[in-house]
Amino acid sequence: MKLGYHIGYWSSGPPEGALDAIRAAEELGFDSVWTAEGYGSDALTPLAWWGAATSRVKLGTNIIQMSARTPTATAMAAMTLDHLSGGRFILGLGASGPQVVEGWYGQPYPRPLVRTREYVEIVRRVVARREPVTFDGEQYQLPLKDGTGLGKPLKSTVHPLRPEIPIYLAAEGPKNVALAAEICDGWLPLFFSPKSDAFYREALAEGFARPGARHTQADFEVAASVPVIVHDDVETAAGFIKPSLALYIGGMGAKQVNFHKDVFARLGYADVAEKVQELYLAGRKDEATAAIPTSLVEDTSLIGPPEKIRAEFGAWEETVVTTLLLRGDAGTLRRVAEVLS
Repeated sequence: MKLGYHIGYWSSGPPEGALDAIRAAEELGFDSVWTAEGYGSDALTPLAWWGAATSRVKLGTNIIQMSARTPTATAMAAMTLDHLSGGRFILGLGASGPQVVEGWYGQPYPRPLVRTREYVEIVRRVVARREPVTFDGEQYQLPLKDGTGLGKPLKSTVHPLRPEIPIYLAAEGPKNVALAAEICDGWLPLFFSPKSDAFYREALAEGFARPGARHTQADFEVAASVPVIVHDDVETAAGFIKPSLALYIGGMGAKQVNFHKDVFARLGYADVAEKVQELYLAGRKDEATAAIPTSLVEDTSLIGPPEKIRAEFGAWEETVVTTLLLRGDAGTLRRVAEVLS
């Protein structure tokens, strides 16, 4: 099991101590460092800025929102960062949800699976640089069909450092997870639990079995964001995580379309998820947080005294997860690395 450091997306401004934590991650032998974006900071600029202080650790986006950039713009950024980092870049992509896609980016959300498939294919063609890029898809056309008629197929002026850059897909539903296994090099789960391993193994297996699938389970990466908090009191540790879970279950997405809420429903917490969402959308955020049982936190996190975390870590090592993505400051990373070593 590898370890990675997930900086996440910014709240009101740059997170304090991020560069120190990144340097600590590299010093500790972490495999990767990741940035994210929502509707504030972008994922690429911090990764380039802070990543310049590293020399070995892989640099990934978890995630770039596909609606924020055309496939060719994303491919340009990927090739640029791959050159600047000496071949350490990992392109993590995700569809996001309709509230952000349509509300923030002004792009249509329907048929995200089709859009993802086309998007990844165009990125791969740009990076491969075998010929001028053309594409006649349902969502994307290169050159544009209904434009001036003056568009022409183009090939990147930049030669890629590598003919392929690893692409990971953020996915929560089974169809999207299967798509990740079919067309990508890795999967980025947000709320994973050893209890859901069989469910996701089945979804991944469906993707691996499709014609033209790029990988098998043996060489496919799964980098899961997993909160790890070393603390003598389990309830106190859970209390640090519950507000974030309340936000995602209750407020990240529309009432009728919340993929995070669906994850916890499949995990056996459907009634809890309904209650949390109801309270959160009613503005009763503290009550929504209090409605989350500690067992839910323990199912999707590693929390408590060192001996408890070590005992539970074995279950994670038996899952499809290949990398645990941790959060926290430099001191937290050192403490967790010590416990898990």
